[in-house]
Amino acid sequence: MTSTPRSRRASASAAWLVLGLLALSPAFAKQSDRDQPMQVDAKHFDGFQKPNTVSTLTGSVVIRQGSLKATGAEAKVHFDGESQIDRVVITGNPAHLEQLDDNGNLMQGEAATIDYHAAKDYAVLSGNAVVKQKGRGEARGDTLTYNTQTSQMTGESNGDGMVHMTFQPKARAATTPADKPAAPAPAPASTVAAPAPAQSSATPGTP
Repeated sequence: MTSTPRSRRASASAAWLVLGLLALSPAFAKQSDRDQPMQVDAKHFDGFQKPNTVSTLTGSVVIRQGSLKATGAEAKVHFDGESQIDRVVITGNPAHLEQLDDNGNLMQGEAATIDYHAAKDYAVLSGNAVVKQKGRGEARGDTLTYNTQTSQMTGESNGDGMVHMTFQPKARAATTPADKPAAPAPAPASTVAAPAPAQSSATPGTP
């Protein structure tokens, strides 16, 4: 289906705004994640680790690779020609994805479907997708693409033609209240003697 000029403009504008979110607080996803083994847990497994095959996992699926974690009700694991995991498609109600960046900040994403391209370092969240990045903001749309190496995001929506974003303000340094002016010193006690009581000048016995 060919997109209209209005929807193309909306998508282009939305993608630019999401990239602007990242510029406010640059951070990279945890770089060591890609070098970690991928661990997969599920209640049921159907398939084999063979070249160019797809295996199905169902029931409380949990996938971990370093700090990256994805969960859902079902996952399709795609193996490449060398029997290595190429991508994992996770579905749920919703499916969940999270990852730390190199500063220890948590990214959390949810969508009806998460298509994690492990070999190419990105995940596509589609169907009521939302991505929240601690201290940076959040984005919502029909489809959000998250780079698991750079934390870069792009997005688009088909409903109202908008990607909705919330930007978090930069935290300000704590300020100390200005010193209060010193209270005026109490006035010194008077050193002037109290006046003596008046005395009569009359001589005793004088009429």
